Amino acid sequence: MPVSLELPNAMPVFPFSAIVGQDELKQALVLAAVDPRIGGVLALGDRGTGKSTAIRALASLLPEVEGVEGCPYHCAPAEDGGCAHVAPGAATLRRAPPVVDLPLGATEDRVVGALDLEAALLRGEKRFEPGLLARAHRGFLYIDEVNLLEDHLIDVLLDVAASGENVVEREGLSVRHPARFVLVGSGNPEEGELRPQLLDRFGLSVDVRTPMDTQTRMEIVRRRDSFERNPASFEKKWQRRDRELRDQVSRAQAHLDHVSTPDSVLERAVALCVALGADGLRGELTLMRTARALAAFEGQAEVGMEHLKAVARPSLRHRLRKDPLDETDAGARVDRAMDEVFAREPA
Repeated sequence: MPVSLELPNAMPVFPFSAIVGQDELKQALVLAAVDPRIGGVLALGDRGTGKSTAIRALASLLPEVEGVEGCPYHCAPAEDGGCAHVAPGAATLRRAPPVVDLPLGATEDRVVGALDLEAALLRGEKRFEPGLLARAHRGFLYIDEVNLLEDHLIDVLLDVAASGENVVEREGLSVRHPARFVLVGSGNPEEGELRPQLLDRFGLSVDVRTPMDTQTRMEIVRRRDSFERNPASFEKKWQRRDRELRDQVSRAQAHLDHVSTPDSVLERAVALCVALGADGLRGELTLMRTARALAAFEGQAEVGMEHLKAVARPSLRHRLRKDPLDETDAGARVDRAMDEVFAREPA
């Protein structure tokens, strides 16, 4: 019998469309949903600013994907209609991609999977019980307080993120299963820094600040209070807007491969990364993928300079070398480099 990974009935989730004052975070999450190859989203900032609320609300925006019925790893149907984890000819189904929480206190067995003790003790069967990485396959893995994650779990995530596969060899088990997911993390940088190796794995990084505008704060409190008083009524009120946004994400996914990137835009992307001294080429790749996802989301046929400018901050702010003599905010450094690069005449 295949292992069931279905979640119990969840608590009401605040609608994504009803979130106020976190436009950069919302855009980053939407674009990561349009193109998972962007590499995930890191949200760092003040406590109590709605980071977790926005990330958990992401599930409502994810269009359904096709899977194989009975597959414990949410596998997509192979080109020949088969799946290595279930009997040949199994039926297909459509389901929403999972958004899975990885709690700080999770053990390594809970994350990667382990021997099913109940089956072993009661029936003498040696079975693998999939972990959170299996549940997150083809979906999103969310880590709150990611900067406090234990080092041994970070090592696991880095290995799996690099290979797209989870390998478990312990207690006489040898299991290999796909584990490709979009990593989403949140945290307060005052409580500790993120390891550079893990930081580099996030495609986008967003600074989340407490809004200082009185009207914005009033609207946030008003909506949150309304949701807590009557979650069902509040969700129904925003259901249509969430559905429209989900449909827009679905259209963008279908349109993504048809969006072209002119050499002039690519040249500015490279020049911007050079001006900032970004290490490696991951900055350029993330910048172009994110700009293309934004163009697809807007229904455009090609990436424009305005798309590049709109996504430069979240794509590059966490890739800058630290300069002890320059205390300028990373986002401001990106803005300054953009002013210089975009002021130049085309090559």
